[in-house]
Amino acid sequence: MWWWVLGALAAALVLTALYDVTQRRHAVLRNFPVVGHLRYLLERIGPELRQYIVTGNDQERPFNRNERRWVYASSKRQNNYFGFGSDNHMDARSGYIVLRPAVFPYPEASPPVEAVPCAKVLGGPRGRRLAFRPPSIINVSGMSFGSLSANAIEALNRGAALAGCLHNTGEGGISRHHRHGGDLILQVGTAYFGCRDAQGRFSMDRLVETVQDSPVRAIEIKLSQGAKPGLGGVLPGAKVTAEIAAARGVPEGVDCISPNRHSAFDGVDSMLDFVESIAEATGLPVGIKAAVGSRAFWVELAKEMESGARGVDFVTVDGGEGGTGAAPLVFADHVALPFVSAHARVYSAFAERGLHERVVFVGSGRLGLPDRASLAFALGTDMVHVARESMLSVGCIQAQRCHTGHCPAGVATQSAWLQRGLDPASKGERAGTFIRVLRASMLKLAHTCGVAHPGLLTLDHIELLDHGVPRNPWPMFRYQKGWSLPSPEDVRDVTAIMDQALPLAHG
Repeated sequence: MWWWVLGALAAALVLTALYDVTQRRHAVLRNFPVVGHLRYLLERIGPELRQYIVTGNDQERPFNRNERRWVYASSKRQNNYFGFGSDNHMDARSGYIVLRPAVFPYPEASPPVEAVPCAKVLGGPRGRRLAFRPPSIINVSGMSFGSLSANAIEALNRGAALAGCLHNTGEGGISRHHRHGGDLILQVGTAYFGCRDAQGRFSMDRLVETVQDSPVRAIEIKLSQGAKPGLGGVLPGAKVTAEIAAARGVPEGVDCISPNRHSAFDGVDSMLDFVESIAEATGLPVGIKAAVGSRAFWVELAKEMESGARGVDFVTVDGGEGGTGAAPLVFADHVALPFVSAHARVYSAFAERGLHERVVFVGSGRLGLPDRASLAFALGTDMVHVARESMLSVGCIQAQRCHTGHCPAGVATQSAWLQRGLDPASKGERAGTFIRVLRASMLKLAHTCGVAHPGLLTLDHIELLDHGVPRNPWPMFRYQKGWSLPSPEDVRDVTAIMDQALPLAHG
């Protein structure tokens, strides 16, 4: 029997060698038959080798090993402390974030306060009928059903319910997997999935029907995203299952195309009319999401909003370093500003006109880590939406196979076999725990800096090191004192909310 096995192996090697030396597609195999396949094997498993064996704790991108370990440990209620001091090269980086601790920190509650609401009322300044104060400064960012698996969407929604935060649907519409207790932000993209007519045009009637049938608290009009601004998208017909087709309002099995721009409006003026018509029809706060390039659009938008007649209720700034799905390399690497520069460019356009107090600013783009989120709040962000960090909390291992449909953790795939490994109930608990831990970490950092709430952080609480040398962030971002704070009324409100929590927690 062993002779037969050895003979079969020898025959397989001979046939492989014959194929290699006669094929014309791969020079390596033609020159080095059989052994040349080792090169392709090593290339295939190279990311795994680097991830687990070669690289150091802070070398990988987009999230290094320390960052992933912190997310994993936090989501599992494990010890997320690190021993023996920092292993970061603080004096070898530009833009290294340092928070200034106060000599007399803000008193912490014992037991810790769970709720950390937004410092502003969403839709309040514009008098929307269904205005509300978002209950959490940390929320789940927009990731569509179709890009993520059904089990991943369900887990994230369960996590949002457990954490008491908002879950952005992404532009793929609302599916049954979004209905596990978490309140929603409905994202309206260029293809108007979930709110379109048979010809693919925006339908107000369909939008109102969707909103009335679902736990939607706000509507986000997506102009562009950090991963691939200015590009549309295609979900191949083979991936458009019956469930995805139902959520998006498209035919099953047919290529699902998202244009690169909206057809319902074509400029700032018509966009504001569109925003106001949706707000009037639904009563909900309405905002926009965009990656950032030129400042001209934001200056024009702020000018149009000065009169107070029309305006957006929130602006989500998506950094160019963000992105959970597939994108051309040049778009992922070189199109759109990273979050910090992008937010400063947008925020200043409103602050120069005194409008920053009327708008809720949302940050997105690798902000699910306490240091980066703290800088975002110091720059005037009111809420942070986390995407990839949420994916990590439900099992993503940063295999970077999102674009292939073969995510080994069952997160970014429609394969029934692969996603069966992701249990929505247990992973939902982890997602909720991660959001609560991140939110609590943000509150602890705010208290360390001497303020009651992360929304009260300013650039006075931040140092940015340039190869170990502190730099004053105010002139770097061209901010004026007081810009990054909410209105005096909101400051009083949120301080009162947090102060009331202290005696309750102690008593």
